[in-house]
Amino acid sequence: MATDKTFVPKGHQESNWILVDAQDHGIGRLATVITAYLLGKHKPTYTPGVEVGDFVVVINARKLGITNKRMDEKNYYRHSNYPGGLTTVNLRDQMKNRPDRVIRAAVWGMLPHNKLGRRLIQKLKIYAGEEHPHTAQDPQPYEGA
Repeated sequence: MATDKTFVPKGHQESNWILVDAQDHGIGRLATVITAYLLGKHKPTYTPGVEVGDFVVVINARKLGITNKRMDEKNYYRHSNYPGGLTTVNLRDQMKNRPDRVIRAAVWGMLPHNKLGRRLIQKLKIYAGEEHPHTAQDPQPYEGA
């Protein structure tokens, strides 16, 4: 009796480019959509641990829909590994100075923290405004809510 072989993708297959407009979206829901595209969960060949996802270009990162309460209460921390080297930045200042880091931190928290996750986060391109240098790749707009 013959059995069918299981198909396992080898990775680095054809990657598409997806354009996501972040204007008026919540950060958590937006990050789950971006993470799903980076991991390739929308493809029938999705396999955990294999890089089958797409490139994601995010525009209008500066115009995220975030409430005023969250802007003042949420903090981002980083440490220089020196004594007294803890730096705290609240979300309002982070959105003013580096809005791309807000989305990148949310997506990174949803990706696997290993070699695969580090490769996938490189496929994420985030821009504060409407302009992006990836028009030659013809990114397809995300049609979600």
